[in-house]
Amino acid sequence: MMSTLNLTSVNPSVFMLVGIPGLEQFHIWIGIPFFVIYLVALVGNGILLYLITMDHNLHEPMFFFLSMLASADLILCTTCMPKTLGIFWLKSQKITFPGCLTQLFFLHFSFFLDSAILLGMAFDRYMAICSPLRYRSVLTPKTIVKIMVGIVGRSFSVILPVVFLVKRLPFCRTRIIPHTYCEHIGVARLACADISINIWYGFAVPVMTIISDLILIGISYSLILHAVFHLPSRDARQKALSTCGSHVSVILIFYTPAMFSVLTHRFGHNISLTFHIMFANLYVAIPPALNPIIYGVKTKQIRDKIILLFFPKGVQ
Repeated sequence: MMSTLNLTSVNPSVFMLVGIPGLEQFHIWIGIPFFVIYLVALVGNGILLYLITMDHNLHEPMFFFLSMLASADLILCTTCMPKTLGIFWLKSQKITFPGCLTQLFFLHFSFFLDSAILLGMAFDRYMAICSPLRYRSVLTPKTIVKIMVGIVGRSFSVILPVVFLVKRLPFCRTRIIPHTYCEHIGVARLACADISINIWYGFAVPVMTIISDLILIGISYSLILHAVFHLPSRDARQKALSTCGSHVSVILIFYTPAMFSVLTHRFGHNISLTFHIMFANLYVAIPPALNPIIYGVKTKQIRDKIILLFFPKGVQ
């Protein structure tokens, strides 16, 4: 019997997700805006993927990266939102240990995927504006597939060790997670063992990855701005800047809360748990919903296709 108890302690069968601590009585109402945001993310990214897949005029490098971003956003919000809504509305708080590891993996995987895709999109804009004559010869379909494999491979290799770092931990104390979904450090803190490796890997790797991506994105846009302000006509400058406007907006929406979330997880001991969990939920819900709206409004090709899709007679 003792051996059975020890086995259960080391390999827990289920965890309990609390939701948003301190706001349990408001869960049913909090779930309504989250459901609306999730629905917007599903519809918006679904429409983007449909248009890019079906319309041959959108089979260009920029839209290929956009379709990857839409796919990563769908993975991010779908990994967390259905379970979160289940907690809010159905009190479905139980999650199995394998289910928790799976959610943890895809949550962090899609995060790194988003970051790498934004870097790829910055390179695409750099080539389009700084080397327009070489744009199509460099970003060939074969090259884009290689970039895609590299993006997915990097994200997978960075996150896979996290799964094993959590899986090795013994859990002999509480199984209650004060969150709406499983994430690395939140689960690791329940362990009755030293989690120093988890803490430093969970902090150092994301920060190093984000900072390296941000540096490369910053270099790309410095070169882009230098090239834009040397264009001969004002119209050409405005057109070049407008093509980057949507991308810059998405970068700010993604990286600003991401850096805040990572730093508060490590250093924000004075920030209330309720605020931290609420912010973490908004982070996985709002960017996937806003990204297709931003590209739909600011990208003329996408905007025209959406109008044609919903109002075909009006366009004619």
